Amino acid sequence: MDFPLPRWFAHRGGGALAPENTLAGLRLAARLGFAAVEFDVMLSGDGTPVLIHDETLERTTNGQGLVSETPDARLFALDAGNGERVPRYAEAVAMCREYGLLANVEIKPAAGFERQTAETVARLSTSLWQGAAVQPLISSLSLEALEIARDLAPQIPRGVLFEQVPADWLAVVRRLQAVTLHCDVEHLSDDVLAEVQANDIPVLCYTVNTKKAAESLFERGVSAVFTDRLDLFVTETSAYKGLHLGG
Repeated sequence: MDFPLPRWFAHRGGGALAPENTLAGLRLAARLGFAAVEFDVMLSGDGTPVLIHDETLERTTNGQGLVSETPDARLFALDAGNGERVPRYAEAVAMCREYGLLANVEIKPAAGFERQTAETVARLSTSLWQGAAVQPLISSLSLEALEIARDLAPQIPRGVLFEQVPADWLAVVRRLQAVTLHCDVEHLSDDVLAEVQANDIPVLCYTVNTKKAAESLFERGVSAVFTDRLDLFVTETSAYKGLHLGG
């Protein structure tokens, strides 16, 4: 596999500049020159993959209740901020392909829906991204979801996501045949970075919202960061300093 790995990913679509996990956010990220975006995918009550982070609707929409219990007819009528609605995964993929964006697709299963979510997203990703010039990067905190993605969509690159990197992270990466390691910037140790570099595995950190922090991470050897502050990195993204994953 071979695809560009930009240094900056727009977190949850448009970061803090647009309603999170919306098409407006993806459109804004592209307009500002970002080459990569990150968003979360969960299943609706009807089993449709949609972009949303929380298992409940209250924080990011004007709805109430569990996403996994909300039928499409009600879900897609909600306001996800500034008149935006909760988008289908298929709509987000179409927009990413239109703008040539690298998408970090985080499989975000609701409790009890790990396998169903992973199977649906993996199978749908195979068809939605077929023939795309830029393939997505699938990640998840759920190792079960990544195992399923590995088995059902082996051609799509995977990133192992941890809040805090465990001692056996390398064995997990190898078992899942992943190409990147993702982690919380607050829990990234120099020891892990040294081991990552020794094994030539890019590490991606979330959530980095100052230039000083980003510069420090790049100096330490971090390959890419997820940011909410798209406005701070417009100059850098327009220059498009990217890496390549190869294999």
